Amino acid sequence: MLTFENHIVLNIPKAIYFLLICCLVFALSACENKSQHSDAIDEKVESLLGRMSLEDKIGQLQLMNSPGNDQLEELEERIRKGRIGGVLNEVRPEVIQKMQLIAVEESELGIPLLFGRDVIHGFKTVLPINIGMAATFNPGLIRKGALVSAKEASSVGINWNFAPMIDIARDPRWGRMAESFGEDPLLVTRMGLAMMRGFHGNDPDKEYLMAACAKHFAGYGAAEGGRDYNSASIPEVELWNVYFPPFKALKDAGVHTFMTGFNELNGVPASGNAFLLRNILKERWDFKGFVVSDWASITEMQTHGFVANEREAARKSMQAGLDMEMATSTYCNHLKEMVESCEISEDLIDDAVRRILRIKLQLDLFEYPYANPEEVINNPPDSHFNIARKIAEQSFVLLKNKNQTLPLNKNIKKLAVIGPMADDRYEQLGTWIFDGDTNLSITPLLALKNMLGRDRINYAKALETMRSLDKEGFPGALQAAVNSEAIIVFAGEESIITGEAHSRAYLDLPGAQNDLVKELSKTGKPLILVVMTARPLTIGEIQQYADAVIYAWHPGTMAGPALADVLFGVKSPSGKLPVTFPKAPGQIPVYYAHKNTGRPPSDESFTHIQDIPVRSFQTSIGNTSHYLDVGFKPLYPFGFGLSYTSFEYSNLILEKNRLNNDDSLKVSIDLANTGIYMGTEVVQIYIRDMVASITRPVKELKDFKRISIDPGKKVSVHFTLPVSELGFFDAKGNYKVEPGKFRVWIGGSSDSGLSEDFLLENE
Repeated sequence: MLTFENHIVLNIPKAIYFLLICCLVFALSACENKSQHSDAIDEKVESLLGRMSLEDKIGQLQLMNSPGNDQLEELEERIRKGRIGGVLNEVRPEVIQKMQLIAVEESELGIPLLFGRDVIHGFKTVLPINIGMAATFNPGLIRKGALVSAKEASSVGINWNFAPMIDIARDPRWGRMAESFGEDPLLVTRMGLAMMRGFHGNDPDKEYLMAACAKHFAGYGAAEGGRDYNSASIPEVELWNVYFPPFKALKDAGVHTFMTGFNELNGVPASGNAFLLRNILKERWDFKGFVVSDWASITEMQTHGFVANEREAARKSMQAGLDMEMATSTYCNHLKEMVESCEISEDLIDDAVRRILRIKLQLDLFEYPYANPEEVINNPPDSHFNIARKIAEQSFVLLKNKNQTLPLNKNIKKLAVIGPMADDRYEQLGTWIFDGDTNLSITPLLALKNMLGRDRINYAKALETMRSLDKEGFPGALQAAVNSEAIIVFAGEESIITGEAHSRAYLDLPGAQNDLVKELSKTGKPLILVVMTARPLTIGEIQQYADAVIYAWHPGTMAGPALADVLFGVKSPSGKLPVTFPKAPGQIPVYYAHKNTGRPPSDESFTHIQDIPVRSFQTSIGNTSHYLDVGFKPLYPFGFGLSYTSFEYSNLILEKNRLNNDDSLKVSIDLANTGIYMGTEVVQIYIRDMVASITRPVKELKDFKRISIDPGKKVSVHFTLPVSELGFFDAKGNYKVEPGKFRVWIGGSSDSGLSEDFLLENE
């Protein structure tokens, strides 16, 4: 019997007691070792800082783009003098090796360099674009994919990755939705954490493969009108409850760096925003890493109208808490003079340098500054391709499957494969793939030929590019379709019209792709539309001409094999939408976690514009919040995705209907596979605080689980939510959990599920 202070605690066998004590001792020892390691790092930082001149310190704040070969000597000389803290966009291992050697062995202080790169969704092996990865709802798998990227990139010497991007993205007009994990704070947080941990690595002999960077802090995804680089106006309540949570979670999990955005937030550019960088990040959250600007975002504060010149830009950014400057040189050009004139304190520079040195020490760059040239991954192993393929398979979202058109039968005699995306090694990779090897790409056409045999495929490109308006290739495509039993049209967007600076006002399929689908539908053959893009498109009209629709995003290197397996039922689609699909751009912003308003719409209150009688009496039609032409529902809701099988939810059970602050909400539901195929369902749990001091969204995702079930089987799915997770932030960032009535839903999307009410009581 184990007792403390004369109180009986528990009755356990001696062996278990001994094991518990050992575990406790081990945990305490680990904490002590971690503390000692941190103290040792701090001692080294202070020792270095004490030996540094003001010029040395300012040099550590400079992140310089790697120039062409004709200017390499100039950069190398700056490194030799200790005037560079890091280099970005250099991927040649021999050049990285030489630069690092100069920094470590030829500079006075021997401080190693950081080598940064945008390894957004793959290096040599390209994974699906981030919004596609989010559709897997599988953080564990995404972590494995990020580890693949880290191994490949770090092998050439890259030790700092400008990812993950954890901006909340609720406007598909914004091109950078491609890099995001969607609209929901919980999903974005879990995917961002998974990617960060994958980048950090799990090699026990090397603590970190590379540093991660949480970007863009903050509110960049709320750019006005979906126009990149634009202003964001976000109330503080929304900042705390929607935009801050992913960043806070990554900070708590040990992310090394933050990056500011190009946007201004509530009138102040992010790179000079003391509220964001100093007040919230460094003081309130106690972030110990460092903050880097985005490309030239410090000097762009002049164009914003926030500062008059580069000197003022340097002062405001340093005072705000921005530590390292990317690409431009305002810090190097002006900080020394401002310290000498007492315009800024050298303490600010010391703080920035401490942060940078601490991260370099945490990455073990002083002890292991060089990559091993013998370990450079020029030819990725099969294991990397297998992970890329698995992520792609799980990212595909089946949006429509009329009369069970899919999966196709492998005994099909002739299959028409049509469209410019069917056989394009480059475009299937998506945006931000500077280092991706197109020679590794396997296209859908190649994969389908490998699966069925070349003689069973009728291929027609039909359009030269996705934006082409020339219909000269239509007759050949129609002939291929007529001579086939089924048609697969691969449509979408080129990678160059997604990503940074590629916002769109219209969200339909570009070029003559819609016309192509309409013409092919006239053949009467089963038509499958596969959409390859990096954002939601308004496909409501064109999908009517297709019997089945798969949203494949930009699937990366292994697009072909993954799509072939899903199309023919080797794998069942299991992806879910990480973002709401609008019916029309005029419906934007549209997202599931909206507020109810005082006049919420309903099917009963909605009247379509065509149903309003001419010369009706002048009154408010319906008196609810909706559009007369597209109504109030999206084309597809967040979390939606079909399978080749069918799932039935039943028997929602709450362990208790009345809870207090120390409780957890324990809820279960039965999930049955009522179809004929094995399938995987993403079971989602949503909560609504029905009455609060600040109005709450109609639903908020609180957890999700991927559940695989054989046909005819039933499983019980359990969720446990601590009451502490049912709260929200007020405008000052104070977290509160208020008593009152709550509702819980469990289902297969944000627009479905069984529900029950429960009461949270005061203690």
